[in-house]
Amino acid sequence: MDILALFGLFIGLGAIVAGNIVEGGTTSHLVQIASALVVFGGTLGATVLSYPLKDLHTAMAALKLVFHNEKTDPESIIEESVNILVLARRSGLVALQPQISGVRDAFLRKGLMMVVDGMPPRMIKDILEQEIASYEKKMRRAAKVFESAGGYAPTIGILGAVLGLIQVMSNVAEPSKIGSGIAVAFVATIYGVGSANLLLFPFAKRILCRMNEQIFLMELALEGALGVESGINPFFLRTKLKAFLSENDTI
Repeated sequence: MDILALFGLFIGLGAIVAGNIVEGGTTSHLVQIASALVVFGGTLGATVLSYPLKDLHTAMAALKLVFHNEKTDPESIIEESVNILVLARRSGLVALQPQISGVRDAFLRKGLMMVVDGMPPRMIKDILEQEIASYEKKMRRAAKVFESAGGYAPTIGILGAVLGLIQVMSNVAEPSKIGSGIAVAFVATIYGVGSANLLLFPFAKRILCRMNEQIFLMELALEGALGVESGINPFFLRTKLKAFLSENDTI
């Protein structure tokens, strides 16, 4: 569980509620079922209409990356790559088969299996780079779903406010109801703008951050697998991967 993400969400929502209380309002003023139905239902409908089911499913699956991320330590990828290389230089590639199953990083494990299977380095590089590109494309489309929803929500919030004002104007003969009616109407705007800027846009940004972290680890694993295939000196491989690590501040 990512405590920092939860803390950020708590701070954002808590600040709005606290500000409302300081201004003399109550939390009950911010709870309007009709406004929530218009804004969240309308935003969901517009988003579903905009994207195919595959993208929507990918976005929902990527949502877990916002609050939960199983990080792989890049140092462990470097150590596993070097250890496998030492074994390969000592006993040959065939001896790697039982050791590869114990490699923790799945992408490095896949690359090493290709090495043991005798694939040429160019083919290994092409296959793994294509997998990285496919992963990046999928995550960007997942983030785009939330970005689109964040764009729809404020506009639909305004629509909800207008609908509420229409109801207020229908009671214009009863002045005592106008003030409270207007307050209720503008809750829809709060829902729209708040959900976009406190939830949907941050979700998209967080997914892209996770994507960049994972791509870096995949690229590091790719270099490790190619280093094992080439049979270079383990010291050189470690130095190369350490330099690769120092040049990337994603993690």
